[in-house]
Amino acid sequence: MTKKISGTLCCFPKNTLGKIRGFNDELKMPTKILEMGLLPKTSFKILYQAPFDGPLYIEYGEERSRLALRIEEARFIEVEMM
Repeated sequence: MTKKISGTLCCFPKNTLGKIRGFNDELKMPTKILEMGLLPKTSFKILYQAPFDGPLYIEYGEERSRLALRIEEARFIEVEMM
């Protein structure tokens, strides 16, 4: 039996497929995260992280959309390894 790694997007390993589980504090979470299509059950992969805790560059969804997301925003997103 393999154990699934879970946590928040800010601490997820690079170049590993993952899935969004939900959000840890929906009241404080920026609504733009939802508007960009980062919804529960969406698959993603972190392509790059800028140095010194800079933004994460991720690819997500079936369309393989890409965006840069600040670490502060990534802390709201709960994820698990696929």
